[in-house]
Amino acid sequence: MTLRNRQPNSDYCFVCGRKNPNGLYMSFYDNGENEVFSEYKVSEVFQGYPGVVHGGVVAAMLDEVVARVSMIDDHHHFMMSVRMEVKYRHPIPTETPLYIVGRIVRMRGRLGKAVGEIVLPDGLVAAESAMTLADVPDEIIANADVDALGWRIDQLP
Repeated sequence: MTLRNRQPNSDYCFVCGRKNPNGLYMSFYDNGENEVFSEYKVSEVFQGYPGVVHGGVVAAMLDEVVARVSMIDDHHHFMMSVRMEVKYRHPIPTETPLYIVGRIVRMRGRLGKAVGEIVLPDGLVAAESAMTLADVPDEIIANADVDALGWRIDQLP
């Protein structure tokens, strides 16, 4: 069984924000070692073509899951995308259970490389990404209002 460590969510992030009325409201978990994952169904309100998830939403989900690999050991280690390549292999249907995963390739100092996939219920990889990450600059972290971010792990009932 895969270890499931729940990762924090923010208040207004488009992908994980709990108070964003227009967001995806995704939850993320990690295995404590090298992977972050989410199981999710994309609402039809995020379609491009009828019944197909918009490519920008696909990219946003991959961006989030891949960047979160930096938080596996420290939920306050924020990294940002420097470069991201997305390969759209197959249309992703709305309202379909998806498995979204990010994996560490390499972390060295302030930089990292990681990859991600969105997998359909039949095991088909519908989209994949490769990303170069960099630590969020110290001046941004120093001036950040962490309380306004609303960064916390959801309390389970």
